[in-house]
Amino acid sequence: MGAGPGDPELWTVRALRRVGEADLVLYDALVDVDALRRATKAQCFCVGKRARRDSVPQDTIHKLMIRAAKQGKRVVRLKGGDPFVFGRGAEEALALAHAGISCEVVPGVTTAVAAPELAGIPVTHRGVASAFLVLAGHTSEAVDDTLGAVQPNSLSIVFMMGVGVRAELATKLMAHGWAERTPAAIICAASTPESWTWTGTLSDMGAATPPPGLAGVLVVGEVVDVRHALSAVAARPSGARSEVKYGRNR
Repeated sequence: MGAGPGDPELWTVRALRRVGEADLVLYDALVDVDALRRATKAQCFCVGKRARRDSVPQDTIHKLMIRAAKQGKRVVRLKGGDPFVFGRGAEEALALAHAGISCEVVPGVTTAVAAPELAGIPVTHRGVASAFLVLAGHTSEAVDDTLGAVQPNSLSIVFMMGVGVRAELATKLMAHGWAERTPAAIICAASTPESWTWTGTLSDMGAATPPPGLAGVLVVGEVVDVRHALSAVAARPSGARSEVKYGRNR
């Protein structure tokens, strides 16, 4: 089950219903624990993974789900974002299937799209970007292979789990032909009171200083300038007309 980018108001109706019916909830580190405990009387245990911190091994999570289900418990595996977008949800569903246990997948609002959107950045925009690519930033070899297969500055790129390696990713992009002046953004803790957004250029992204301890996403592409266009329109005097340019011809 997916819990969306952070704000519990972005949980789906079905997610709230299933959590309320659960006997056991195994939740990830980015889930709003206070909201979870208000929504259920189930036993709740954190099994989340965070970079460079001790975490519960994936095989142990499988065993916990299988054992509880075989005891007749209704188990919810609650993940941030969407469970099938870099969430290892398919691995867990397969583990249950191999153990003869049926499960339901409850989609969540994926952070890959929601975090930029909440910062005023669409991952696609007519005349600017007609496609977007989502990559796991910590998989260095896979990032290189994928960047080598796409035309530079031809689409928007969203990096999940890439804030800690933002300088390395910026270097990789520029080495693959992406322009130094390509707009870039870092969005941390989207939809929460701790939300933080930085915008600049690809060449400056590595020097940005996000607050420590907050998970986030990186966005690279001309769509980042839509955020500035929205801000400029919102700031203009009532009734005033203005033209804000962005995109490749700005």
